[in-house]
Amino acid sequence: MSTSRRDVLKMTGMALASSVLPSVTILHPQRSFAGVNTDTLKVGLIGCGGRGSGAAAQALKADPNVVLHAVADIFKDKLEDSLTNLRKVHGDKVKVDEEHKFIGFDAYKKVLDSGVDVVILATPPHFRPEQLMATVQAGKHVFCEKPMAVDAPGVRKILEAAKIAKEKKISLLSGFCWRFHEPKRAIFDKIQDGAIGDVITVYNTYNTGTVWSHPRKPEWSDAEYVFRNWYYYTWLSGDHLVEQAIHSVDMMSWAFGDKLPLSAAGTGGRQVRTDPKYGNIYDHFAITYEYEDGAKGFHFSRQQVNCEGSYMCEALGSKGRAVANVSRNVHEITGRKKWKYSGAANDMYQTEHDELFAAIRKGEPINQGEYMANSTLLGIMGRMAAYTGRRITWDEAMNSTEKLGPDTYSFEMTPPLAEVARPGITTFS
Repeated sequence: MSTSRRDVLKMTGMALASSVLPSVTILHPQRSFAGVNTDTLKVGLIGCGGRGSGAAAQALKADPNVVLHAVADIFKDKLEDSLTNLRKVHGDKVKVDEEHKFIGFDAYKKVLDSGVDVVILATPPHFRPEQLMATVQAGKHVFCEKPMAVDAPGVRKILEAAKIAKEKKISLLSGFCWRFHEPKRAIFDKIQDGAIGDVITVYNTYNTGTVWSHPRKPEWSDAEYVFRNWYYYTWLSGDHLVEQAIHSVDMMSWAFGDKLPLSAAGTGGRQVRTDPKYGNIYDHFAITYEYEDGAKGFHFSRQQVNCEGSYMCEALGSKGRAVANVSRNVHEITGRKKWKYSGAANDMYQTEHDELFAAIRKGEPINQGEYMANSTLLGIMGRMAAYTGRRITWDEAMNSTEKLGPDTYSFEMTPPLAEVARPGITTFS
């Protein structure tokens, strides 16, 4: 059955309403008091790269009675490096013995079976939908890094998993970190309260340099090389619009009150990042999102060295202008109601986990599944529009049948190596 834009709006509203309702669910009622859980919470880390290791460090800092219990990755060296670095910071809180170090493409299942209470999902985005579904079916609280998927079938699975999490009264927290940044919470709250009137246009950018790549080693198979350089393959990362610039797209959605657009159209390509080592992703995008009231969102992203940088979200309304500038750390409203943020900033990455573990302790689950799925699809539909040269509606994007990548994996497999997309030639499905 297809999912319409109206249906998704209804689901999102229900999720927001349910997320504020208290729950009496606790992990072990026999060892709690006043409805607050006091047990040692065991954390499982799935994906031991830089972001996963950082999230694990923040989880261990978020609560005095939390330990890292089990870890999983497809690369042993990544796993061991992660544990070494975490032990330097958190010492005895890292209680991962040899029996709880899991290597392989099915290692996440072993973490879920290891007795953990909370799971951190930080593998490449292609794997997120299947791993999130397994995590919520296992009844585990979860921190889920962005983006949540690389294609529409994945987004639909994320929405299904979010519904299961709600039914099970378990917390599902997203990795859209700016939603936890106090200066941005302040300015976007003001936008929603009407400080700039009706939001007419939102301009957002993510113009940066390039990112890491790992030179091939002789012992690596073709598949291992691709998995180690996953960022440069659309089926694994979703392209940089979905994998990184999605933060700016999410701020655009936030400024619009998370209402869904009618359509997206745009362009993109690769001008300088053309070497085969960069896989098949683009190095720039320009997308226009159209909304039913005539409002528009304009997104620009670029990953090219020695170019002007910009990382910001600017909302223009009927009564003023609001700017959340990441690059310059400026959060300001001009117009009829002038305002500038002057309070303290916080470590948004730490706040994510502080709020997650506080919710678990109180038995008041947080569920951000719908909005994190919708924001992910905003990036995916923008990529679809740029890759094909077509105007893509929200409903077309949500109901797309295009599935990126295989269902089974090994280092002996022949990795899918799609051509670089060519607008007007690449088709939509």
